[in-house]
Amino acid sequence: MELGLIGLGKMGGNMRERLRRAGHTVVGYDRNPDIADVHSLKDLVDKLKGPRVVWVMVPAGAATQSTIDELADLLSPGDVVVDGGNSRWTEDERHAVELGIKGIGFVDCGVSGGVWGLENGYALMYGGTPDDVAKVTPIFDSLKPEGDFGAVHAGKVGAGHFAKMVHNGIEYAMMQAYAEGWELLEKVGSVTDVREVFRSWQEGTVIRSWLLDLAVNALDDDEHLEKLKGYAEDSGEGRWTVEAAIDHAVPLPAITASLFARFASRQDDSPQMKMVSALRNQFGGHAVEANAAEAKAMKKSSKKSDK
Repeated sequence: MELGLIGLGKMGGNMRERLRRAGHTVVGYDRNPDIADVHSLKDLVDKLKGPRVVWVMVPAGAATQSTIDELADLLSPGDVVVDGGNSRWTEDERHAVELGIKGIGFVDCGVSGGVWGLENGYALMYGGTPDDVAKVTPIFDSLKPEGDFGAVHAGKVGAGHFAKMVHNGIEYAMMQAYAEGWELLEKVGSVTDVREVFRSWQEGTVIRSWLLDLAVNALDDDEHLEKLKGYAEDSGEGRWTVEAAIDHAVPLPAITASLFARFASRQDDSPQMKMVSALRNQFGGHAVEANAAEAKAMKKSSKKSDK
């Protein structure tokens, strides 16, 4: 079938290639003219026969909103827009209403697979009416991994992005658990080959996973991760997962802790730990460590007093 694909970055570009390998006609648009098949959204829409399916794969928020607004003026009744980015699920219902007024369908689709999706396929979680989903199903079937699993019609509009959000929240907690275990193994003198311990877990253990495989790949590249700085960003979906848990009174201690651990990674000198250190010193006389500047000043003052 024909598909218009907007956004040809790391994932979008590979999705175009995977779909073309499966025999679909894909017309791609990107702001970068070097990788685009057409040079405007109007050109993209004009290249497709109705009823059209247009897949939006751009950053969540303003970029997605402006793209959908423009498509609303270009598409026709019976066409369908798929938002495959990481939009917040609360935005999906609004997009469905905005497009629905003009007779245009809307499907939200959470996509997982990253740079490996071209060869391995993409896990897909989508939400929308059965009629709208049916129009996109040949595309879903070609993007998903081989076999019976890897794609799900999760429910109504918004369900796909909500499911992907929870998926990413679980991912946060799993990565944090592997990271904590790795650090502890590295600290213990009796364990002399942490990388091989991780590798041994890849078969026969209850914690084997693709994330574990990727951890071993990383350790093969840099055995003690000495080339990296201990800093991790968050995509936003971890925050949304925690916010949704609060709204629905669902306890998520592991996911919440993993999100906060990422915040802590951005502090070279934690203000909170300054207070903890000060309090321990006040009530128990525990030793405190001066920061680099203060330590330097104290050392300089000590030298002067020795003269």
